Parts: sequence; structure tokens; C-alpha cells
Amino acid sequence: MIKVKRSDFLIKPFLKRNNFRAFYQIISTILPIIFIWLIVYQIINQPFSLLNKGFLLIPNIFLLTLFSSRTFSLMHDCGHNSLFTKQKLNRFFGFLLGLVNGIPQKSWSIDHAFHHRNNGNWEIYKGPIDVLSLEDYSALTKIEQIFYKISRNWMMLFPGGFFYLVLKPRLGLIIIIFNFIKDFLEETFIKIKNREISKLLAINSRFKPPFSDYGDNFSELCELIINNIVVMIGWIFMCKWLGLVFFLSFYSLVLTLSAAILICVFFVQHNYENAYAKNTKNWDIVDGAILGSSNLDIPSWLNWFLADISFHSIHHLSERIPNYNLKACHNANLHLLQQSKFLKLSDFSNCFKYIIWDNKQEKLISIN
Repeated sequence: MIKVKRSDFLIKPFLKRNNFRAFYQIISTILPIIFIWLIVYQIINQPFSLLNKGFLLIPNIFLLTLFSSRTFSLMHDCGHNSLFTKQKLNRFFGFLLGLVNGIPQKSWSIDHAFHHRNNGNWEIYKGPIDVLSLEDYSALTKIEQIFYKISRNWMMLFPGGFFYLVLKPRLGLIIIIFNFIKDFLEETFIKIKNREISKLLAINSRFKPPFSDYGDNFSELCELIINNIVVMIGWIFMCKWLGLVFFLSFYSLVLTLSAAILICVFFVQHNYENAYAKNTKNWDIVDGAILGSSNLDIPSWLNWFLADISFHSIHHLSERIPNYNLKACHNANLHLLQQSKFLKLSDFSNCFKYIIWDNKQEKLISIN
């Protein structure tokens, strides 16, 4: 295997950011979303039968799901400070784009940056679904192993998507409030009550930060609170406009499908046969980018909605490349990506077998 270095790649010409292109991408994403919601309003207020309304709403669900995915993808670029030329613009629009999907952008970006710093080092970063090592999996009981396999099945993309965008940001705030009240009560009353209150308020450690991924510092906490307040106000307005039951069910469906797409793409870009899966001692960040990130051979229209994230090896090699330059940079360096993985849509389902990290052989393996 020929070892390539970062210096071998032509990167610098593609780092240039363009505010005009960035603004155009924002406008060409947000305006269609507004327009589609106006169409949805017209459909549900027409004297059509429920069956006809259902048929008319299906393409709008499809389009809103794709535009929601694109919104998230542009938010992702803002998190890398690569969409606009100025950091303040990336922070501002990243926050606004986060509101569309109800997710605090700063906290998400910090967590995502950890992924970029450790991609391919499976001893530290366990992937989007917390892959177990073979040793840890073998230590599970039979029932726990069955649960592990079921919870990592591709069908879990849908409940997982619902949790990721609909519940998790709200749950993160609830957990922080709960822990604040718990700590306050403990500090105030524990000495008097001989820790009886502590026992009553005990909570499983899995449901404490960093499980929520939010509120790890004051800045993140402020954004989490503001995001939830603005999102809730938006939801109340939409419920009054479209009806409580319709909006919550329709919007939840859109976010669930959008998150399922994003989680699926993220998963197959790092969990696949012969993926780079080293431990810390043998890990190399450049190899992690080239060999530990698959590139997707998908239709161009779908790639547009994902903001060209399918050119993933180059993105991991330099996350500062704007999405609108990724394809050109990928093509300019294609001769250096011969060892990278390229996946078609038909290959996706096979990737979901690789949910165990063999830490001795340093590779991802499937469960029999």
C-alpha cells in the first residue's frame, strides 16, 4: 500500500470561501422550505377527501425531508467555519439553520469536531452508534448481545432519527434543569436529611451529560436554552396555523426521515468492509481521512441536498474546504484517492453488518 501524505494533495486553491455563494445556498434552501409549507397549508385547507390530501402531502413530505437534510448539511459547514468568510457569519447562520431542525448548532459542532480529530481511531471514537469492541461485546450476556444487534439494525434509523432531532435537544435541556435542581437540593438539604433526598433523586449516569451532548459549558448552555425557546415559540405558531395534531405529526415525520437519512449517510461513510479501524498507537490522521471515510457514488440531485458531503475523504482531509468546492477538490486529487472506499446506494445495506471493532486485528467485523 502506497503511503500518501497531506502535502501530496492540492488543497489550498479550494479553501477560498465565497459569501455570495454561501448566501445563495442559504436562500435557495430556506425559501423553498417556506414555499412548501405554504403549499401544505393550502392542501389541508382545501375541501379534499382525507385520501386525496394524503396523496398531495406525500411529495411535500419528500421535499421537506430533503431540504431539511440540506439545512443540516449547511449548518454542518458553518460548524467547520467553512461556509462564509467570517466566523461571525458562520456562527450566526449556523445558529439560524439549527433552529430549522431544532438542534443547537454550537454543541453539535463541538461534538462533530471531536469526530474529525479522531476519525479512524476506534479506540477513542466509536462512530455514530457507539460500536463495541469484540472484547466488550463478548462480555455481554446473550440477551444484551441480542439487544445490541437489534439496536444497531438499519430499521433503528427511524426511531433513532426521531430521538436525534425531535427529542434529544429538548431532553438535553430537561436533564440539565433536573441536575441543577438535584444539585441545589443536595447542597441545601443533604446534611439535614442524611442524604435521603439524594437517594430519591438518584438518576442513572447514562442520562447525565455528556449523554445529552449539550450544556457542557456556559456558552453551550445559553445556546441550548435560546434554541429551545425559539423552537418552542415556532412550534406554537405552526400549531396555531396548521393545527396541533397535524403540525406535530407532520413535522415530526419530516425530521425523523431527514435525521434517518443523515445518520445513514454518516454511518456508511465510516462503517464498511475494510474500513480504517486502528487503535491509538497505530493511528494516523491522514490515513483516517483517506481510508476511514468512504465516498458516495450517488445521484447528483441527492448529492445537492447533502451539500456534496459524499466527497468525504477530501472533507476529512481538510474540513475548511467549503462544500461548494469539495467536488472540484475531489476531482483534482482523484489520483491520490485510489485506496479510498467508493460506495453506491446499493452498497449501503451491507455496511450495517459492521458493528463490531476487532481491536486486536484492527478492523470492523460483522456479527454472525
